[in-house]
Amino acid sequence: MRDVSKSLDIVARDERFIAPSSRSPYYPFAVASGSGSTLRDADGNEYIDFAAGAASLNTGTCHPRIVAAIKEQAERLLCYTIGYMYEESSVELAEKLAQITPGDFPKKTAYGLSGSDAIDGAIKFARKYTGRSGVITFKTAYHGATYGALSASAISLNMRRGIGPMLPGFHHFSYPQCAKCPWHEKPESCSLACLEEIKTAFSLYLPPDEVAAVIIEPIGGDIGLVVPPARWVRELAALCREHGILFVSDEVQQGMGRTGKWFAIEHFGVVPDIIAIAKSLASGMPLSAVVMRAEIADSLRDPGHCITLAANAVCCRAALETIKIIEDENLIEKSVRTGENIKAKLAEMKKALPLLGETRGLGLTIAQEIVDENGEPDRGACAKICYRCWERGLIITFLSDNVLRIQPPLVITDEETERALEILRESIEDYRNGLIGDEVLEFARGWA
Repeated sequence: MRDVSKSLDIVARDERFIAPSSRSPYYPFAVASGSGSTLRDADGNEYIDFAAGAASLNTGTCHPRIVAAIKEQAERLLCYTIGYMYEESSVELAEKLAQITPGDFPKKTAYGLSGSDAIDGAIKFARKYTGRSGVITFKTAYHGATYGALSASAISLNMRRGIGPMLPGFHHFSYPQCAKCPWHEKPESCSLACLEEIKTAFSLYLPPDEVAAVIIEPIGGDIGLVVPPARWVRELAALCREHGILFVSDEVQQGMGRTGKWFAIEHFGVVPDIIAIAKSLASGMPLSAVVMRAEIADSLRDPGHCITLAANAVCCRAALETIKIIEDENLIEKSVRTGENIKAKLAEMKKALPLLGETRGLGLTIAQEIVDENGEPDRGACAKICYRCWERGLIITFLSDNVLRIQPPLVITDEETERALEILRESIEDYRNGLIGDEVLEFARGWA
């Protein structure tokens, strides 16, 4: 369809010199440049971005204000570690994060470079503050690839196989997936049996006074962008308060306005004790933040979470400008409007395309399931459709076997959205007509 010879050469060189553990491939897309929601590969082909760099580019690729802020700061100071010294941009950003995160109480921030180290930091702070070691997380959760974050995760055998043991003290319970409820309950009469699992553990083998924290994805990301019932989230938070357990919200993927709120946990009326932020915090620059109650932050003394290059001035200025752009361009409100538009158009497409299953999500985090004629998950179809979308000019990925992950930059235009959905429709039609060969499955492995 398109000439991608240069891209294929980059892929071949990559396979020779880069460890395969660093990528789950979908198609041979070698990105070279971009602007907003438009990307270009090494061959000069243009694509609409429905992935936002794994939800790390809420302001789009190379937003001119982000680029200007980075250039201006880079000419003054790239980095001089705040591990020993002081630098104003890190203070300004911490002040701003205290304003936009939920909770009317004093807060402090600890910085890092990635979502994984933010989760590691949250674990350390929770254990130190409470004097407890236990950490509750959820089956199907993905929290990162460092040992602490990986120990908290429970989704992929490939990530754990052959590198154990994991860190001790982690306990995994069922995350609510109402459409696939193992207890066969209905939302209107649900007894929250998944929450009872934790209560039963507290009564039998897991003393609640030895649990430091519960870490939750307010939207289950890599399981397929699953939105839990608000009642479950609120009662889980109440259970934490009852037992003095810290409530940690992992906002690495869903934060910074993506879901129609600054942070996804705000949809549930719950104020967390600790929030982990990364990805879009600095519009793709390497920066993470653990924002927490001040007394929790003060419990861990130096150098308990000291990372040499964390909060470098360039990344902090990018993050400050990111927040200003989200505010100035009303991107939180726009994410709601654009997301509702996408869901409405997908609902219309379903009338003619029965392999489009459940659509769900908040703001511009949208999951579209691909199913077979029996309504069962169809990973092969999903992978083929994803690959054909790339061939036609749309960057999109999939999760959890059969879920198309629709997470475009918040700056995407109505025209780009319309064209992207048309490419998706055309790609589905190609699949239905048998025009996508099995050979693409050799490359389109996706998240394992």
